[in-house]
Amino acid sequence: MTETLAPALVWTGERFERDVLVTVGDDGRIADVARDASGVEARSLPHRALLPGLVNAHSHAFQRGLRGKGERFAEGAGSFWSWREAMYALVDAMDEDKLHDLSLRAFREMLAAGITTVGEFHYLHHDESRRGYGLDRAVLAAAKEAGIRIALLSAYYNTGSIGKRLSTSQERFRSRTPAEYWDSVDRLATNLDARTQSVGCVVHSIRAATLDDLADVHAESRRRELPFHMHVEEQRKEIADCFAAYDRAPLELLAEELEIDARFTAVHCTHTDERDMEAFLDAGGNVCLCPLTEANLGDGIADVRGMLEHGGALALGTDSNARISMVEEMRWLEYVPRLAHEVRGVCLDEDGRNANPLLHAATRGGARSLGLPVGAIEAGAHADFATLDLEADELAGCDADTLLDAWIFGGGNRSIAEVCVGGRWI
Repeated sequence: MTETLAPALVWTGERFERDVLVTVGDDGRIADVARDASGVEARSLPHRALLPGLVNAHSHAFQRGLRGKGERFAEGAGSFWSWREAMYALVDAMDEDKLHDLSLRAFREMLAAGITTVGEFHYLHHDESRRGYGLDRAVLAAAKEAGIRIALLSAYYNTGSIGKRLSTSQERFRSRTPAEYWDSVDRLATNLDARTQSVGCVVHSIRAATLDDLADVHAESRRRELPFHMHVEEQRKEIADCFAAYDRAPLELLAEELEIDARFTAVHCTHTDERDMEAFLDAGGNVCLCPLTEANLGDGIADVRGMLEHGGALALGTDSNARISMVEEMRWLEYVPRLAHEVRGVCLDEDGRNANPLLHAATRGGARSLGLPVGAIEAGAHADFATLDLEADELAGCDADTLLDAWIFGGGNRSIAEVCVGGRWI
């Protein structure tokens, strides 16, 4: 049924505006955005500011099961690689029911944080039999039960590191050949809820596939016009291993071996050379940053300022889901470079506004990365919204001009009142 909404404020792409009506069609998409309210019967939302639903472009839902674990360091310090062992212990204990429950918990937290779309970078395919891809269905079922929109980014994973066999735990990630991998993707595609579910393509990392398999999977993803995501240069060891094997850094190697375009998203790029990043962005590639996870794992600091100065298309993700808060991801996207460069105002638009580019990364940037018509309040987009409670204590005293800045730099998840996915309010 068609419904017209009349919130107190609506985000129209650059600012919050009053007296804007948003009409949702019975197909779950936005039918119209209008500024003439005369004679229109509308549902009043008097204390709400309407935002596009936030887009989480990179999640590993099962890692929600690590929350509170791996934060004690008997040896005096830890690293990504020691954390990975704790993650593999979780993998070894996983079955379909446990994965469903962890994913459901993560997806419900995302909705409560204003996230209406998740790009689930999914590589935990198999149960203890190490066959069958049954765990893929568990993630989709959890997303449907929660009510979140999901792009299941199914991962190809065949080698443990460059030129090495998989470990026992990694066998649960394995696709034996690209053909087997695409068979699994095709089976997924026949079981999707077309209203809220789609698939995308992943090669986990330069560690997880031969160059031939990587090129094969990427070429087929382009033929199918699917989004393609890959972990790139999160750790210095990955770069050193790639140099040892191929005499190139991973992103430079990818640019030589693959045809980069707007469907390609490199996740992390914590230690990427400036020239390699410029070439990648010039080709149209996206970068997804996950500031809270990158901080938690001690990955390092990505060159956000350099990416933006070169017109980088940035998206944000919650990655390990140690903390699920897209507003904090936005805040840290700005604050970490401030600390690194000792300057205030890194993520800026042409008018010197700070909050707008951060929201762009959390909405339109994620939409571009996932290839979905979300992240904007405009005709034709999915009717995916989050509302801010204008009576929330942490937003007290704000007007239309200061509201977004106040929420990003002084607010949090508790300011979110409701979310809507495809016209369905949650």
